Amino acid sequence: MAIINSILTWVMKKRMHQIDLFMKYPHEVQEELFKRLITTARNTEFGRTHGFADVHTPEQYRKMIPTFSYEDISPYIERNMAGEQNLLWPSDVKWFAKSSGTTNARSKFIPVSYEALEECHFKGGKDLLSIYCNYYENTRMFDGKGLTIGGSQQVNQHDSNQESFYGDVSAVIMSNLPYWTKFVRTPTLDIALMEEWESKIEKMAEYTMNENVTSISGVPTWTIVLLQKILEKTGAKDMTEIWPNLEVFFHGAVAFGPYKSIFQSLIPSNKMRYMETYNASEGFFGIQFEPHSEDMLLMLDYGIYYEFIPYAEIHKEEPKVVGLDGVKVGEHYAILITTNAGLWRYQIGDTVVFTSTDPYKIKISGRTKHFINAFGEEVVVENAERAISTACQRTGAQINNFTAAPKYLAENEKGAHEWIVEFEKEPDDLDIFIQTLDTTLRSINSDYDAKRHKSLALTLPIVHKAVPGTFYKWMKQRGKLGGQHKVPRLSNNREYLEDILKLVNPQKVSS
Repeated sequence: MAIINSILTWVMKKRMHQIDLFMKYPHEVQEELFKRLITTARNTEFGRTHGFADVHTPEQYRKMIPTFSYEDISPYIERNMAGEQNLLWPSDVKWFAKSSGTTNARSKFIPVSYEALEECHFKGGKDLLSIYCNYYENTRMFDGKGLTIGGSQQVNQHDSNQESFYGDVSAVIMSNLPYWTKFVRTPTLDIALMEEWESKIEKMAEYTMNENVTSISGVPTWTIVLLQKILEKTGAKDMTEIWPNLEVFFHGAVAFGPYKSIFQSLIPSNKMRYMETYNASEGFFGIQFEPHSEDMLLMLDYGIYYEFIPYAEIHKEEPKVVGLDGVKVGEHYAILITTNAGLWRYQIGDTVVFTSTDPYKIKISGRTKHFINAFGEEVVVENAERAISTACQRTGAQINNFTAAPKYLAENEKGAHEWIVEFEKEPDDLDIFIQTLDTTLRSINSDYDAKRHKSLALTLPIVHKAVPGTFYKWMKQRGKLGGQHKVPRLSNNREYLEDILKLVNPQKVSS
Protein backbone atom coordinates (compact mmCIF):
# COMPACT_ATOMS: atom_id res chain seq x y z
CA MET A 1 0.00 0.00 0.00
CA ALA A 2 2.96 2.34 0.48
CA ILE A 3 3.56 2.41 -3.30
CA ILE A 4 -0.13 3.13 -3.93
CA ASN A 5 0.00 5.93 -1.36
CA SER A 6 3.01 7.53 -3.09
CA ILE A 7 1.51 7.29 -6.58
CA LEU A 8 -1.92 8.61 -5.60
CA THR A 9 -0.43 11.45 -3.56
CA TRP A 10 1.68 12.53 -6.58
CA VAL A 11 -1.34 12.33 -8.93
CA MET A 12 -3.49 14.42 -6.61
CA LYS A 13 -0.91 17.18 -6.33
CA LYS A 14 -0.79 17.59 -10.14
CA ARG A 15 -4.24 19.17 -10.09
CA MET A 16 -3.12 22.17 -8.01
CA HIS A 17 -1.83 24.23 -10.93
CA GLN A 18 -5.31 24.07 -12.57
CA ILE A 19 -6.87 25.27 -9.33
CA ASP A 20 -4.35 28.13 -9.29
CA LEU A 21 -5.48 29.04 -12.82
CA PHE A 22 -9.14 29.66 -11.96
CA MET A 23 -8.10 31.44 -8.76
CA LYS A 24 -6.06 33.89 -10.86
CA TYR A 25 -8.60 34.27 -13.68
CA PRO A 26 -12.02 33.61 -12.10
CA HIS A 27 -14.13 35.81 -14.36
CA GLU A 28 -12.53 34.57 -17.55
CA VAL A 29 -13.01 30.94 -16.50
CA GLN A 30 -16.67 31.54 -15.62
CA GLU A 31 -17.42 33.46 -18.84
CA GLU A 32 -15.85 30.74 -20.99
CA LEU A 33 -17.86 28.14 -19.09
CA PHE A 34 -21.06 30.14 -19.58
CA LYS A 35 -20.56 30.26 -23.35
CA ARG A 36 -19.85 26.53 -23.49
CA LEU A 37 -23.00 25.64 -21.52
CA ILE A 38 -25.27 27.83 -23.66
CA THR A 39 -23.76 26.57 -26.92
CA THR A 40 -23.94 22.91 -25.85
CA ALA A 41 -27.63 23.10 -24.90
CA ARG A 42 -28.74 25.33 -27.79
CA ASN A 43 -30.65 22.55 -29.54
CA THR A 44 -32.29 20.99 -26.49
CA GLU A 45 -36.01 21.54 -26.04
CA PHE A 46 -35.29 23.99 -23.22
CA GLY A 47 -32.67 25.79 -25.29
CA ARG A 48 -34.98 26.19 -28.29
CA THR A 49 -37.93 27.30 -26.14
CA HIS A 50 -35.89 29.93 -24.33
CA GLY A 51 -33.98 31.27 -27.34
CA PHE A 52 -30.46 30.13 -26.48
CA ALA A 53 -29.41 30.86 -30.06
CA ASP A 54 -29.82 34.56 -29.28
CA VAL A 55 -28.03 34.46 -25.93
CA HIS A 56 -24.40 35.54 -26.20
CA THR A 57 -23.63 37.35 -22.95
CA PRO A 58 -24.44 36.89 -19.25
CA GLU A 59 -26.42 40.16 -19.42
CA GLN A 60 -28.65 38.77 -22.18
CA TYR A 61 -29.00 35.56 -20.21
CA ARG A 62 -30.30 37.39 -17.13
CA LYS A 63 -32.69 39.46 -19.24
CA MET A 64 -34.10 36.63 -21.36
CA ILE A 65 -34.14 33.62 -19.02
CA PRO A 66 -36.13 33.67 -15.76
CA THR A 67 -34.94 32.04 -12.56
CA PHE A 68 -36.27 28.56 -11.83
CA SER A 69 -37.30 26.70 -8.71
CA TYR A 70 -37.60 22.92 -8.67
CA GLU A 71 -41.35 23.23 -9.14
CA ASP A 72 -40.79 25.36 -12.24
CA ILE A 73 -38.43 22.90 -13.88
CA SER A 74 -39.98 19.64 -12.64
CA PRO A 75 -42.15 19.01 -15.76
CA TYR A 76 -38.96 18.65 -17.81
CA ILE A 77 -37.43 16.35 -15.17
CA GLU A 78 -40.52 14.15 -14.99
CA ARG A 79 -40.42 13.65 -18.75
CA ASN A 80 -36.68 13.00 -18.54
CA MET A 81 -37.27 10.33 -15.90
CA ALA A 82 -39.90 8.74 -18.14
CA GLY A 83 -37.23 8.21 -20.78
CA GLU A 84 -37.35 11.35 -22.97
CA GLN A 85 -33.96 12.88 -23.75
CA ASN A 86 -32.55 16.13 -25.08
CA LEU A 87 -34.90 18.15 -22.90
CA LEU A 88 -32.66 20.11 -20.52
CA TRP A 89 -29.29 18.73 -21.63
CA PRO A 90 -28.20 17.05 -24.89
CA SER A 91 -26.45 13.94 -23.56
CA ASP A 92 -28.57 11.04 -22.27
CA VAL A 93 -29.34 11.32 -18.56
CA LYS A 94 -29.44 7.92 -16.85
CA TRP A 95 -29.05 8.95 -13.23
CA PHE A 96 -31.11 11.16 -10.92
CA ALA A 97 -30.09 12.32 -7.46
CA LYS A 98 -33.01 11.99 -5.06
CA SER A 99 -33.20 14.86 -2.64
CA SER A 100 -36.04 15.62 -0.25
CA GLY A 101 -34.24 18.56 1.34
CA THR A 102 -35.24 19.17 4.92
CA THR A 103 -38.72 20.54 4.52
CA ASN A 104 -40.60 19.12 1.57
CA ALA A 105 -42.21 15.75 2.00
CA ARG A 106 -42.18 15.32 -1.77
CA SER A 107 -38.90 14.06 -3.16
CA LYS A 108 -36.95 16.00 -5.72
CA PHE A 109 -35.07 14.27 -8.52
CA ILE A 110 -32.07 16.16 -9.81
CA PRO A 111 -30.68 15.02 -13.21
CA VAL A 112 -27.04 13.90 -13.14
CA SER A 113 -25.52 13.82 -16.62
CA TYR A 114 -22.32 12.06 -17.57
CA GLU A 115 -20.65 15.48 -17.75
CA ALA A 116 -21.86 16.39 -14.25
CA LEU A 117 -20.51 13.13 -12.87
CA GLU A 118 -17.10 13.46 -14.49
CA GLU A 119 -16.52 17.21 -14.51
CA CYS A 120 -18.22 18.11 -11.25
CA HIS A 121 -18.86 15.37 -8.67
CA PHE A 122 -15.82 13.19 -9.44
CA LYS A 123 -13.63 16.22 -10.01
CA GLY A 124 -14.70 17.65 -6.66
CA GLY A 125 -13.71 14.46 -4.90
CA LYS A 126 -10.32 14.42 -6.63
CA ASP A 127 -9.71 18.09 -5.82
CA LEU A 128 -10.59 17.54 -2.18
CA LEU A 129 -7.86 14.92 -2.00
CA SER A 130 -5.49 17.11 -4.04
CA ILE A 131 -5.87 20.05 -1.68
CA TYR A 132 -5.47 17.77 1.32
CA CYS A 133 -2.31 16.16 -0.08
CA ASN A 134 -0.90 19.57 -0.98
CA TYR A 135 -1.11 20.74 2.62
CA TYR A 136 -0.25 17.44 4.28
CA GLU A 137 2.63 16.06 2.26
CA ASN A 138 3.30 13.38 4.87
CA THR A 139 -0.17 11.88 4.57
CA ARG A 140 -0.48 8.11 4.78
CA MET A 141 -4.16 8.20 3.89
CA PHE A 142 -3.81 5.89 0.92
CA ASP A 143 -2.06 3.24 3.00
CA GLY A 144 -5.51 2.29 4.29
CA LYS A 145 -9.11 2.61 3.16
CA GLY A 146 -11.61 5.42 2.94
CA LEU A 147 -14.97 4.93 4.62
CA THR A 148 -17.92 6.63 2.95
CA ILE A 149 -21.29 6.91 4.65
CA GLY A 150 -23.76 7.28 1.84
CA GLY A 151 -27.30 6.55 0.79
CA SER A 152 -29.05 4.05 -1.48
CA GLN A 153 -30.08 3.75 -5.13
CA GLN A 154 -32.67 1.85 -7.14
CA VAL A 155 -33.99 1.32 -10.66
CA ASN A 156 -36.08 4.23 -11.89
CA GLN A 157 -39.61 2.81 -12.08
CA HIS A 158 -40.80 5.84 -14.03
CA ASP A 159 -38.70 4.72 -16.99
CA SER A 160 -40.64 2.10 -18.97
CA ASN A 161 -37.36 0.70 -20.28
CA GLN A 162 -35.90 0.64 -16.76
CA GLU A 163 -32.62 1.97 -18.12
CA SER A 164 -32.14 4.72 -15.56
CA PHE A 165 -31.63 4.90 -11.79
CA TYR A 166 -32.09 7.26 -8.89
CA GLY A 167 -30.76 7.55 -5.35
CA ASP A 168 -28.95 9.81 -2.89
CA VAL A 169 -26.19 11.70 -4.67
CA SER A 170 -23.59 9.79 -2.63
CA ALA A 171 -25.08 6.54 -3.94
CA VAL A 172 -25.07 7.83 -7.52
CA ILE A 173 -21.39 8.70 -7.18
CA MET A 174 -20.41 5.41 -5.54
CA SER A 175 -22.33 3.39 -8.14
CA ASN A 176 -20.33 5.02 -10.93
CA LEU A 177 -16.85 4.99 -9.43
CA PRO A 178 -14.10 3.20 -11.39
CA TYR A 179 -13.63 -0.49 -10.56
CA TRP A 180 -10.20 0.04 -8.99
CA THR A 181 -11.62 2.24 -6.23
CA LYS A 182 -13.02 -0.82 -4.47
CA PHE A 183 -9.46 -1.55 -3.33
CA VAL A 184 -9.17 1.81 -1.50
CA ARG A 185 -12.65 2.18 -0.02
CA THR A 186 -14.89 0.38 2.49
CA PRO A 187 -17.43 -1.15 2.99
CA THR A 188 -18.42 -3.11 -0.10
CA LEU A 189 -21.07 -1.56 -2.32
CA ASP A 190 -23.73 -4.09 -1.37
CA ILE A 191 -23.49 -2.81 2.22
CA ALA A 192 -22.82 0.85 1.41
CA LEU A 193 -25.93 1.06 -0.79
CA MET A 194 -28.35 -0.74 1.54
CA GLU A 195 -31.67 1.07 1.74
CA GLU A 196 -32.80 0.24 5.28
CA TRP A 197 -30.71 2.56 7.43
CA GLU A 198 -30.69 0.73 10.78
CA SER A 199 -29.63 -2.55 9.19
CA LYS A 200 -27.03 -0.68 7.15
CA ILE A 201 -25.46 0.86 10.25
CA GLU A 202 -25.23 -2.61 11.83
CA LYS A 203 -23.60 -4.10 8.73
CA MET A 204 -21.26 -1.14 8.22
CA ALA A 205 -20.09 -1.36 11.82
CA GLU A 206 -19.47 -5.10 11.60
CA TYR A 207 -17.60 -4.84 8.30
CA THR A 208 -15.47 -1.74 8.89
CA MET A 209 -14.42 -2.23 12.51
CA ASN A 210 -11.78 -4.73 11.35
CA GLU A 211 -10.53 -2.58 8.44
CA ASN A 212 -7.58 -0.17 8.40
CA VAL A 213 -9.67 2.98 7.94
CA THR A 214 -7.58 6.09 7.36
CA SER A 215 -10.26 8.55 6.18
CA ILE A 216 -14.00 9.07 6.59
CA SER A 217 -16.41 10.97 4.36
CA GLY A 218 -19.95 11.75 5.42
CA VAL A 219 -22.48 13.89 7.23
CA PRO A 220 -21.38 14.54 10.86
CA THR A 221 -24.66 13.47 12.46
CA TRP A 222 -24.83 10.04 10.81
CA THR A 223 -21.08 9.49 11.15
CA ILE A 224 -21.46 9.88 14.92
CA VAL A 225 -24.20 7.23 14.89
CA LEU A 226 -21.87 4.78 13.09
CA LEU A 227 -18.87 5.45 15.35
CA GLN A 228 -21.00 5.02 18.47
CA LYS A 229 -22.32 1.73 17.09
CA ILE A 230 -18.75 0.47 16.49
CA LEU A 231 -17.72 1.38 20.04
CA GLU A 232 -20.82 -0.38 21.35
CA LYS A 233 -19.96 -3.56 19.43
CA THR A 234 -16.25 -3.63 20.26
CA GLY A 235 -16.29 -2.29 23.80
CA ALA A 236 -13.38 -0.01 22.85
CA LYS A 237 -12.78 3.19 24.79
CA ASP A 238 -12.53 5.32 21.65
CA MET A 239 -11.93 5.03 17.91
CA THR A 240 -8.13 5.25 18.18
CA GLU A 241 -8.23 1.66 19.45
CA ILE A 242 -10.20 0.59 16.37
CA TRP A 243 -8.63 2.72 13.65
CA PRO A 244 -5.22 3.88 14.92
CA ASN A 245 -4.27 5.22 11.48
CA LEU A 246 -7.37 7.37 10.97
CA GLU A 247 -6.19 10.87 10.02
CA VAL A 248 -9.01 12.85 8.38
CA PHE A 249 -12.76 13.35 8.31
CA PHE A 250 -14.15 14.99 5.16
CA HIS A 251 -17.52 16.39 6.14
CA GLY A 252 -20.34 18.45 4.70
CA ALA A 253 -24.12 19.02 4.60
CA VAL A 254 -24.36 20.45 8.13
CA ALA A 255 -22.12 22.81 10.09
CA PHE A 256 -19.36 20.98 11.91
CA GLY A 257 -18.86 23.39 14.81
CA PRO A 258 -21.58 22.01 17.12
CA TYR A 259 -20.24 18.46 16.66
CA LYS A 260 -16.49 19.05 16.90
CA SER A 261 -16.24 18.28 20.62
CA ILE A 262 -18.09 14.97 20.14
CA PHE A 263 -15.65 13.95 17.42
CA GLN A 264 -12.72 14.93 19.60
CA SER A 265 -14.04 12.68 22.37
CA LEU A 266 -14.74 9.81 19.95
CA ILE A 267 -11.36 10.28 18.20
CA PRO A 268 -8.97 11.79 20.79
CA SER A 269 -5.96 11.98 18.46
CA ASN A 270 -3.74 15.01 17.87
CA LYS A 271 -3.11 13.84 14.31
CA MET A 272 -6.81 13.91 13.40
CA ARG A 273 -7.77 16.49 10.77
CA TYR A 274 -11.09 17.82 9.54
CA MET A 275 -11.95 19.27 6.13
CA GLU A 276 -15.27 20.74 5.04
CA THR A 277 -16.88 20.40 1.63
CA TYR A 278 -19.90 22.01 0.04
CA ASN A 279 -21.60 19.55 -2.24
CA ALA A 280 -25.22 18.67 -2.92
CA SER A 281 -27.43 16.77 -5.34
CA GLU A 282 -27.13 19.71 -7.75
CA GLY A 283 -23.33 19.80 -7.80
CA PHE A 284 -20.04 20.19 -5.99
CA PHE A 285 -19.43 23.81 -5.08
CA GLY A 286 -16.72 24.40 -2.49
CA ILE A 287 -13.76 22.92 -0.62
CA GLN A 288 -12.04 24.10 2.53
CA PHE A 289 -8.81 25.46 1.16
CA GLU A 290 -6.62 26.08 4.19
CA PRO A 291 -6.27 23.87 7.27
CA HIS A 292 -6.80 26.61 9.82
CA SER A 293 -9.60 28.48 8.07
CA GLU A 294 -13.19 27.33 7.70
CA ASP A 295 -13.61 29.30 4.48
CA MET A 296 -14.24 27.24 1.38
CA LEU A 297 -12.82 27.97 -2.06
CA LEU A 298 -15.62 28.38 -4.61
CA MET A 299 -14.73 25.88 -7.35
CA LEU A 300 -15.18 27.69 -10.65
CA ASP A 301 -14.30 25.08 -13.31
CA TYR A 302 -16.79 22.30 -12.49
CA GLY A 303 -19.30 22.96 -15.27
CA ILE A 304 -21.30 25.32 -13.04
CA TYR A 305 -21.95 28.98 -13.84
CA TYR A 306 -22.79 31.07 -10.77
CA GLU A 307 -25.12 33.99 -10.12
CA PHE A 308 -26.16 35.46 -6.78
CA ILE A 309 -29.24 37.12 -5.26
CA PRO A 310 -28.47 39.61 -2.45
CA TYR A 311 -30.13 38.56 0.80
CA ALA A 312 -32.47 41.56 0.89
CA GLU A 313 -33.77 40.61 -2.57
CA ILE A 314 -34.40 36.90 -1.98
CA HIS A 315 -38.15 37.04 -1.41
CA LYS A 316 -38.94 39.66 -4.06
CA GLU A 317 -40.83 38.61 -7.19
CA GLU A 318 -38.15 40.09 -9.44
CA PRO A 319 -34.98 40.09 -7.36
CA LYS A 320 -31.81 41.87 -8.35
CA VAL A 321 -29.19 39.33 -9.51
CA VAL A 322 -25.43 39.84 -9.68
CA GLY A 323 -22.65 37.84 -11.25
CA LEU A 324 -19.46 36.75 -9.56
CA ASP A 325 -17.93 40.16 -10.30
CA GLY A 326 -20.72 41.88 -8.35
CA VAL A 327 -20.48 40.13 -4.97
CA LYS A 328 -19.07 41.82 -1.85
CA VAL A 329 -17.22 40.47 1.16
CA GLY A 330 -19.45 40.09 4.21
CA GLU A 331 -22.69 40.07 2.23
CA HIS A 332 -25.12 37.14 2.20
CA TYR A 333 -26.43 35.79 -1.11
CA ALA A 334 -28.75 33.09 -2.37
CA ILE A 335 -27.10 30.99 -5.09
CA LEU A 336 -28.32 30.54 -8.65
CA ILE A 337 -26.60 27.85 -10.69
CA THR A 338 -26.47 26.91 -14.36
CA THR A 339 -25.00 23.44 -14.80
CA ASN A 340 -23.78 20.79 -17.21
CA ALA A 341 -26.73 18.65 -16.16
CA GLY A 342 -29.34 21.08 -17.49
CA LEU A 343 -30.23 23.20 -14.48
CA TRP A 344 -30.75 26.74 -15.78
CA ARG A 345 -30.65 29.71 -13.37
CA TYR A 346 -31.72 27.23 -10.74
CA GLN A 347 -32.35 28.24 -7.12
CA ILE A 348 -30.70 25.61 -4.92
CA GLY A 349 -32.08 27.15 -1.73
CA ASP A 350 -28.74 27.80 0.00
CA THR A 351 -27.34 31.11 1.17
CA VAL A 352 -23.65 31.88 1.44
CA VAL A 353 -21.53 34.75 2.71
CA PHE A 354 -18.37 35.76 0.87
CA THR A 355 -15.27 35.96 3.07
CA SER A 356 -12.92 36.83 0.20
CA THR A 357 -13.09 37.86 -3.45
CA ASP A 358 -9.41 37.24 -4.24
CA PRO A 359 -9.73 34.32 -4.42
CA TYR A 360 -13.46 33.74 -4.06
CA LYS A 361 -14.12 32.05 -0.74
CA ILE A 362 -17.43 31.40 0.97
CA LYS A 363 -19.14 30.10 4.06
CA ILE A 364 -22.58 28.51 4.03
CA SER A 365 -24.89 30.80 6.00
CA GLY A 366 -28.19 28.96 5.75
CA ARG A 367 -31.19 28.13 3.61
CA THR A 368 -33.53 30.57 1.93
CA LYS A 369 -36.44 28.85 3.70
CA HIS A 370 -34.68 28.20 7.03
CA PHE A 371 -34.59 31.28 9.24
CA ILE A 372 -36.47 32.94 12.07
CA ASN A 373 -37.88 36.36 11.30
CA ALA A 374 -41.11 36.42 13.26
CA PHE A 375 -40.13 39.69 14.97
CA GLY A 376 -37.86 41.30 12.35
CA GLU A 377 -34.75 39.68 13.87
CA GLU A 378 -33.60 37.84 10.68
CA VAL A 379 -31.73 35.04 12.45
CA VAL A 380 -30.10 32.71 9.90
CA VAL A 381 -28.71 29.21 10.36
CA GLU A 382 -25.13 30.45 10.57
CA ASN A 383 -26.12 32.64 13.57
CA ALA A 384 -27.77 29.70 15.34
CA GLU A 385 -24.91 27.29 14.78
CA ARG A 386 -22.32 29.79 15.98
CA ALA A 387 -24.36 30.56 19.11
CA ILE A 388 -24.83 26.87 19.90
CA SER A 389 -21.12 26.18 19.39
CA THR A 390 -20.13 29.05 21.70
CA ALA A 391 -22.58 27.93 24.39
CA CYS A 392 -21.20 24.38 24.18
CA GLN A 393 -17.62 25.58 24.48
CA ARG A 394 -18.37 27.72 27.53
CA THR A 395 -20.30 25.04 29.41
CA GLY A 396 -18.51 21.85 28.30
CA ALA A 397 -21.63 20.60 26.53
CA GLN A 398 -21.85 18.33 23.50
CA ILE A 399 -24.92 18.16 21.32
CA ASN A 400 -26.41 15.58 18.98
CA ASN A 401 -28.94 17.86 17.32
CA PHE A 402 -31.08 20.95 17.72
CA THR A 403 -33.89 22.95 16.14
CA ALA A 404 -35.52 26.29 16.93
CA ALA A 405 -38.69 28.21 16.09
CA PRO A 406 -40.47 31.36 17.27
CA LYS A 407 -42.80 31.54 20.26
CA TYR A 408 -45.26 34.14 19.09
CA LEU A 409 -46.49 37.18 20.96
CA ALA A 410 -49.64 36.56 22.97
CA GLU A 411 -51.82 38.47 25.38
CA ASN A 412 -49.62 39.56 28.28
CA GLU A 413 -46.76 37.47 26.84
CA LYS A 414 -43.80 38.59 24.84
CA GLY A 415 -42.21 36.55 22.11
CA ALA A 416 -39.14 34.34 22.33
CA HIS A 417 -37.10 31.83 20.41
CA GLU A 418 -37.90 28.30 21.49
CA TRP A 419 -35.20 25.63 21.13
CA ILE A 420 -35.09 21.86 21.41
CA VAL A 421 -31.56 20.65 22.12
CA GLU A 422 -30.51 17.01 22.39
CA PHE A 423 -27.33 16.84 24.44
CA GLU A 424 -24.74 14.11 24.14
CA LYS A 425 -23.14 15.67 27.20
CA GLU A 426 -25.19 18.11 29.25
CA PRO A 427 -23.80 21.57 30.05
CA ASP A 428 -22.18 22.25 33.40
CA ASP A 429 -24.78 24.92 33.98
CA LEU A 430 -27.88 25.09 31.80
CA ASP A 431 -28.66 28.68 32.79
CA ILE A 432 -25.21 29.76 31.60
CA PHE A 433 -25.75 27.75 28.39
CA ILE A 434 -28.97 29.68 27.72
CA GLN A 435 -27.40 33.02 28.61
CA THR A 436 -24.41 32.34 26.34
CA LEU A 437 -26.72 31.31 23.52
CA ASP A 438 -28.56 34.60 23.90
CA THR A 439 -25.55 36.89 24.31
CA THR A 440 -23.78 35.32 21.33
CA LEU A 441 -26.83 35.86 19.12
CA ARG A 442 -27.01 39.47 20.34
CA SER A 443 -23.34 40.04 19.56
CA ILE A 444 -23.49 38.71 15.99
CA ASN A 445 -26.98 39.83 14.93
CA SER A 446 -27.89 43.49 15.50
CA ASP A 447 -31.54 42.93 14.57
CA TYR A 448 -31.88 40.22 17.22
CA ASP A 449 -30.10 42.46 19.72
CA ALA A 450 -32.51 45.30 19.03
CA LYS A 451 -35.52 43.04 19.65
CA ARG A 452 -33.93 41.73 22.85
CA HIS A 453 -33.11 45.22 24.18
CA LYS A 454 -34.86 45.48 27.55
CA SER A 455 -36.90 42.47 26.35
CA LEU A 456 -39.02 44.81 24.26
CA ALA A 457 -40.14 42.13 21.79
CA LEU A 458 -38.12 39.05 22.67
CA THR A 459 -37.39 37.51 26.05
CA LEU A 460 -34.57 35.12 26.91
CA PRO A 461 -34.64 31.94 24.76
CA ILE A 462 -36.65 28.96 25.97
CA VAL A 463 -34.65 25.72 25.85
CA HIS A 464 -36.08 22.22 26.02
CA LYS A 465 -33.73 19.37 26.81
CA ALA A 466 -34.64 16.41 24.61
CA VAL A 467 -33.87 12.90 25.77
CA PRO A 468 -31.17 11.06 23.76
CA GLY A 469 -32.48 9.63 20.52
CA THR A 470 -35.30 12.15 20.14
CA PHE A 471 -34.23 13.51 16.76
CA TYR A 472 -33.35 10.04 15.47
CA LYS A 473 -36.85 8.88 16.43
CA TRP A 474 -38.43 11.89 14.73
CA MET A 475 -36.45 11.44 11.51
CA LYS A 476 -37.30 7.72 11.49
CA GLN A 477 -40.98 8.53 11.92
CA ARG A 478 -40.76 10.81 8.86
CA GLY A 479 -38.91 8.18 6.80
CA LYS A 480 -35.80 10.35 6.62
CA LEU A 481 -33.06 8.30 8.24
CA GLY A 482 -29.52 8.49 6.89
CA GLY A 483 -28.33 9.56 3.50
CA GLN A 484 -28.61 13.29 2.83
CA HIS A 485 -31.44 13.92 5.27
CA LYS A 486 -30.88 16.65 7.83
CA VAL A 487 -32.79 18.09 10.77
CA PRO A 488 -34.04 21.62 9.95
CA ARG A 489 -32.12 24.01 12.21
CA LEU A 490 -34.51 26.94 12.03
CA SER A 491 -38.09 27.43 10.98
CA ASN A 492 -40.21 30.55 10.87
CA ASN A 493 -43.23 28.56 12.00
CA ARG A 494 -43.75 26.02 14.78
CA GLU A 495 -44.60 22.95 12.67
CA TYR A 496 -41.41 20.98 13.31
CA LEU A 497 -41.00 22.10 16.90
CA GLU A 498 -44.53 21.12 17.84
CA ASP A 499 -44.16 17.83 16.02
CA ILE A 500 -41.03 16.91 17.96
CA LEU A 501 -42.58 17.94 21.27
CA LYS A 502 -45.40 15.47 20.61
CA LEU A 503 -42.94 12.56 20.51
CA VAL A 504 -41.38 13.16 23.91
CA ASN A 505 -41.97 15.13 27.04
CA PRO A 506 -38.68 16.99 27.39
CA GLN A 507 -37.82 18.98 30.45
CA LYS A 508 -38.70 22.63 29.86
CA VAL A 509 -36.11 25.05 31.05
CA SER A 510 -36.39 28.82 30.84
CA SER A 511 -35.00 31.78 32.66
